[in-house]
Amino acid sequence: MFESIKKNKIESGIIVSIFIIVITLIVYYICNALNLGPISIVIALIFSIASAWGSYYYSDKIVLSVNKARPATKEEDQKLVNILDSLMVASGLSSRPRLYVVEDPQPNAFATGRNPENAVICVTTGLLEKLDYYELEGVIAHEMSHIKNYDIRLSCIVSVMVGFIVMIADLFSRMLFWGGLNDRDNDNKANGILMLIGLVFLILSPIFGSLMQLALSRKREFLADATAVEFTRNPDGLISALEKLENDPNQLKTANSATANMYIVNPFRKDTKEGKKRTTSIWSTHPSTADRIEALRNLK
Repeated sequence: MFESIKKNKIESGIIVSIFIIVITLIVYYICNALNLGPISIVIALIFSIASAWGSYYYSDKIVLSVNKARPATKEEDQKLVNILDSLMVASGLSSRPRLYVVEDPQPNAFATGRNPENAVICVTTGLLEKLDYYELEGVIAHEMSHIKNYDIRLSCIVSVMVGFIVMIADLFSRMLFWGGLNDRDNDNKANGILMLIGLVFLILSPIFGSLMQLALSRKREFLADATAVEFTRNPDGLISALEKLENDPNQLKTANSATANMYIVNPFRKDTKEGKKRTTSIWSTHPSTADRIEALRNLK
């Protein structure tokens, strides 16, 4: 576990650095296409550093706002509060995560925040209504595992940054389509190379960013499941919860492609043929529920 935490911290630093470079090149290319001249590189650097800083410090607020989450209260969500309190000792977390609730019938949950001291656990009303005490305990323990392992920092930063890159790429393509950008001749060879690199990143970065986001999410779910069982000593609770979440037909209305990897199960429901299990692919936000359940049963 300690090795995983150290690895997550290193990966977070690497991803933020890559993000700054990618955004700098993309914005530099756009500024040059808009004929802004030598000031383009200054604008690009300021924009990329500011967006990276904002993604790191405000990613949790952005995600909660996108999902229209409200703070949980003892009056309305007593069972949820009690479960979190009972798991605090077992988890070893020094800071109590804040609890939020999303009004939605699909049972699901996610954790977010830049570190355990600023962590948030968010659940849907569907999760509170459809799961019994031990199933809900397994889900909350899973999310607390993500917090303890520093998965929340990595997944949240990547989600916000990938969404930001996709937004820039979409804005640029619209400007290009409507003739908002004008090409100009430039004899500066180095400037031309940078613009070419920026164009390549503009086209390919949303794809590579999404693949990186999905791969990071899939490999951390198994560890979070196993750590959750260490907290609860009850694999059956989490197994039963995953089965209910997998079979629920509701779509999560507030979910989007940038944040789907953060949930305990994929919030988007895809129809499968009767008797056919969902499998894991390169485009999957999560390992298949069947594989996760099998891994949990092997722990018993």
